[in-house]
Amino acid sequence: MPDPAPPSWHALAPESCLAALASSPQGLTTEQAGERLAALGPNRLEPEPGRGRLRILLDQFGNVMLLLLLAVAAVAAWLDLSAQRLPRDTIAIGLIVVLNAALGYVQESRAERALQALRQLAQPQVSVCRDGQWQVLAAEQLVPGDRIRLAAGDRVAADARLLEGSALGLREAALTGESDTVDKRAELVLPDGTPVAERRNCVFQGTEVVRGQGLALVSATGLATELGRIALLLRRTPRERSPLQRRLDQLSEQLVGGALVLVGAAMLLGVWLGQPLLELLEMALAAAVAVVPEGLPAVITVTLAIGTQRMVRRQALIRRLPAVETLGSVTVICTDKTGTLTENRQVVQTLRLGTVSLAWGRESPLAGDPLRRQAVAPPAGARPGSTAGALPLLLSAGVLCNDARWGPAPTGGNPAAGETPPTGGSEALGEPTADAGPALPGRPLLGDPTEGALLLAAERAGLEAEAIRRRHPRLAELPFCAERQWMAVVVLDAGGELQAGLADPAAGDGPPAAGGQLAIAKGAPEVLLARCDRWLDGAGVAPLTALQRRWWLEQAQGLAASGQRVLALACGSSRALAEPAASTDWILLGLVGQRDPARAEVPAALARCRSAGIRVVMITGDHPLTARSIGAGIGLADPQGPVLLGQELERLSDAELAVAVAGCDVYARVPPEQKLRIVQALQAGGAIVAMTGDGVNDAPALRQAHIGVAMGLQGTEVCKEAADMVLLDDNFATIVSAVEEGRRVLATIRRFVIYVLASNIGELVAISAAPLLGVPLTPLQILWINLVTDGVPALALALGPVDQELMQRPPLPAREPIFAQGTGAAILRIGLMFAALTLGLMVVAARSGAPWPTMVFTTLCLAQLGHALAAGSERPLLTTSPLGNPWLLGSVLLSGAAQLALLQVPALARFFQLTPLTATNLAICLGCSGLFVAYLEAEKAVRRSRRPPLSQAQATP
Repeated sequence: MPDPAPPSWHALAPESCLAALASSPQGLTTEQAGERLAALGPNRLEPEPGRGRLRILLDQFGNVMLLLLLAVAAVAAWLDLSAQRLPRDTIAIGLIVVLNAALGYVQESRAERALQALRQLAQPQVSVCRDGQWQVLAAEQLVPGDRIRLAAGDRVAADARLLEGSALGLREAALTGESDTVDKRAELVLPDGTPVAERRNCVFQGTEVVRGQGLALVSATGLATELGRIALLLRRTPRERSPLQRRLDQLSEQLVGGALVLVGAAMLLGVWLGQPLLELLEMALAAAVAVVPEGLPAVITVTLAIGTQRMVRRQALIRRLPAVETLGSVTVICTDKTGTLTENRQVVQTLRLGTVSLAWGRESPLAGDPLRRQAVAPPAGARPGSTAGALPLLLSAGVLCNDARWGPAPTGGNPAAGETPPTGGSEALGEPTADAGPALPGRPLLGDPTEGALLLAAERAGLEAEAIRRRHPRLAELPFCAERQWMAVVVLDAGGELQAGLADPAAGDGPPAAGGQLAIAKGAPEVLLARCDRWLDGAGVAPLTALQRRWWLEQAQGLAASGQRVLALACGSSRALAEPAASTDWILLGLVGQRDPARAEVPAALARCRSAGIRVVMITGDHPLTARSIGAGIGLADPQGPVLLGQELERLSDAELAVAVAGCDVYARVPPEQKLRIVQALQAGGAIVAMTGDGVNDAPALRQAHIGVAMGLQGTEVCKEAADMVLLDDNFATIVSAVEEGRRVLATIRRFVIYVLASNIGELVAISAAPLLGVPLTPLQILWINLVTDGVPALALALGPVDQELMQRPPLPAREPIFAQGTGAAILRIGLMFAALTLGLMVVAARSGAPWPTMVFTTLCLAQLGHALAAGSERPLLTTSPLGNPWLLGSVLLSGAAQLALLQVPALARFFQLTPLTATNLAICLGCSGLFVAYLEAEKAVRRSRRPPLSQAQATP
């Protein structure tokens, strides 16, 4: 049996790989394959068992506030049953606890489907050689040592070492993050430490064959593949608790601890005063109910859900509710380049012909966008400019020396159903729609995205690619080969249309082609330049001197340094293909520079991130020059700033990495495990991290981040399942809109916490005064107050207008408790003022013989409804339109009516143990409530006067 932990296959020759896997050119026998399948298991990614339904349900009762309520319910039930009374308090508390647990269970009971999506991604049919015969088997049946056949359009079924290859090219963006097609060569033997993205003699599970064909030896299956390693990373990566969850945990502990201290002191005072123990126990129960904000879990859940609905309208789909609030606290966004900051397709940006540089005004191909012409200083001996036919010849050459083509329009789902998609011409150009390369509207690209970019460039300039190919059919070809780094074709040019601009006026020569044929070559600039002895300068064909050849190489290097992928195009006589290895009979037509263009909306989105105090970091598997160019072009990083490579990150310890991530915004050639380390290092420094991505390689980092953001259009299912949020339009600017909504939700929750806790403190202090006057309120009455005031009115706070300054302030610090920035002091001041008014009313009403328990109950309810109105806005109530938040106004009126109905309906009054109030009693309650609202308005005015100007707030780190 082969070793279950095989060596580095890319570092071994094909013959050594066959020997190490005990395989042969005839493949494995059926018996060998069966033994290995039994030992290693099927070639699939087994799902990880998640939490069961019972575990999820039990987890809902881990909150300390709910545990306190359950304890109160148990004691209240014992007291009521001992006195042979209906346990009304227990029933009410039980309903609240069950409601909160049900909401949490529904939110968290979604099953994890990330590994299932990985399995679906990796289960194609495969052509495999067994017993010396080629047969088609399910990918699950592959084992190490199998020989498999690869062809254009296949999805690779397992990791394998290439044995043979003919012009083989694969698209590995989903695994490595690189958008370019990777050329594969079987004969290479690479160093042991070669990164996955540079293993050109291996193929990997889940990647796609773009061109060519080959034979490969399976080296790993299932979880032993590179895709499997990502699945294991996904399993081992726990989800971070959100800042809100941490703050609420801290809040629960503080509330319960404070309540126990206060109630304990009150009970000691009561015992010292000789109060009956039963009354003191009832007081303790009422205080416990008062301190617990029963509506808080429900209000937070519904507030997050409302924020989720608003985000959907802004093209952001939230998969987990806590992610809404987490967005409001984000300090760092780690983003992939390909498909996130860029469009994930190759588009021609620059043309160099003669001594002229031509470029389009926009990176994205749009109709009617003219070419901008700029003169380039010519080399010695060259005639400046370019000939009239040079541009059409260059673009036509790119179309003809090209194996890509446009596919048929899809039969369904076309927005312009019934219309025939245009096939060319500048008037027909539109926004490309293909996933991996440029495309005409409704027509996907079939083939290499690099070659597809040449087709689109011709269409963009007003040429019709399909018509050019019909007029000049291919007669012969020299396929692309990684060793040669160029390809060539011979096409028919019976009318001399292509050769019209090739006559050399200085020498008096005719066109170089013979018999109405023309050879066209395309490849790496340094390779083709070595084979060219002439070029097209400003007047026509001219000899290419050594100095001019160096000049062209410098032009190519300049384009490459700007992040463009450069191709050279040349033409010559069909005789040039007779001996391609030795021929130098070629005419250089020019250079074509192409790149994966940045999304048009990205620079503005990055500017909004900066104004909101959010740092953006780019992590890509692409080339460092490309990463630097894109980062500088969109304003993400300084052109001279550092770029860290994946190999450099591997050599850094965790401590060194923590220092490095603080000063670097661009990372290149980064494998998946290093993306994960970068996120972890940022988190260790206290950052709240959002990670965006669209490929399989991004999934572990998405899971590790506080919030994972997947691309909805171009993202893989694995990526979406691992993410907390999915961008429905793949628009980076949508992230900024989602952050704004997150900050809005966070501000709403903070307002609610101030509102409910200040009210609860007032209730708690009033109840703690029971040793002086007796228990003023029962647990049932307190539950009613909390539900009426903390329920619908609190939910209506989430529907208020947006603060326009939210995105001009830095995010809240990650570890900051919920009582920071003066929140705790404000809660204490408001709560003590509320308690003072209530105690004053209690004492005055008790001395005058009025029904003071019912008056205290009514005042507590009406005053808190007034507090809800005041909490709806930071501006004074007198300057706020009553209809600015009609939901809040309506809920306050409805709750007030319910409170009055409780006093006036005899059956309800008896159930809640209330005494009817006179008009004078009710007016006193309204007056005390009005005094409390007046204090709240004064508190608000003082707070606004002390707030620093916006410019200072922005400058504060």
